[in-house]
Amino acid sequence: MTPESLEKLISMKMPFGKHAGQLLCDLPANYLSWFAREGFPRGEIGELLHLMHEIDHNNLRHLLTHLKK
Repeated sequence: MTPESLEKLISMKMPFGKHAGQLLCDLPANYLSWFAREGFPRGEIGELLHLMHEIDHNNLRHLLTHLKK
C-alpha cells in the first residue's frame, strides 16, 4: 500500500460491472467480498479492489473518509 494507491481509491471510479462509475472507496462490502471469493481482476484495478476489500474487512473505511476531505 502506498499513498498513491490510497489516493486512487478515493478518486478512481469502478470501470465495469454492476457498480460502474462508483468510486472504489464507496463500493459496497458485499461486492468486494464477491471479488474476494471469485477472484480479483488482473492488473491495477484488481490490486486496488483487493486493497479496498482489506480496508473494509478490517473496518478501516473511516481512514479514507478523512482523505476525501
